[in-house]
Amino acid sequence: MPLSNRQSAEELNPQRRLVRALLDSIRAYQHHKSRSGAIAFVLRRWARLRYEVLSVLTGSDVGIGARFGTNLRLPHPVGVVIHERAVIGNDCMFMQQVTVGMLADHRVPTIGSRVYIGTGAKVLGGIQVGDDARIGANAVVLADVPPGATAVGIPAKILGPKSREGAVRSP
Repeated sequence: MPLSNRQSAEELNPQRRLVRALLDSIRAYQHHKSRSGAIAFVLRRWARLRYEVLSVLTGSDVGIGARFGTNLRLPHPVGVVIHERAVIGNDCMFMQQVTVGMLADHRVPTIGSRVYIGTGAKVLGGIQVGDDARIGANAVVLADVPPGATAVGIPAKILGPKSREGAVRSP
C-alpha cells in the first residue's frame, strides 16, 4: 500500500486521538482566554468543557494553564499530572504516572525541548530541565538537569551526556 494511503498511528489509536484533543482543548482555552466578548466567552466555556471531559477519559491532569510546545507526546496518559504553571518545550515525551509539579516554595519546573521523562518520574520545584535531557523511571528530580544529561534514582543523580562512543560519563 502506498505511504499516502496508509493511516497514521495517531488515526489508528483512539487513545492518541483523545490526548491530542485534550491538548488542543487546552490551547483553545488559552487562546480564547486572551480575548474578550460574548463569542470568546462561549468558546472559552466550550473549550473548558471539552478539557474536563477529556481529562476524565484520558485519566490525566494537565493543568489548563500549562504552557507546552508542539508535539508533546503522552503515549500512556493515565496518571500524568502537569501543574498549570509548568512550561514544557517542543517534542517532549512523558510516560505514564509522571508528575511535573511544585514543592512548598510554590515554584514549578521548566522543561526544555526533546526531553524524555520515564514512567513514574517526579519532577518537582522550580528547576530547569535542559534540552535533550532524559529522566529515568521513578526518578525524583529536585535539582536542575543540564542539557543532554540523564537523571536517575531517588533522589535523582545526574549522569553526564553520552560521549561519541556511547559510554555515559559521570561528572
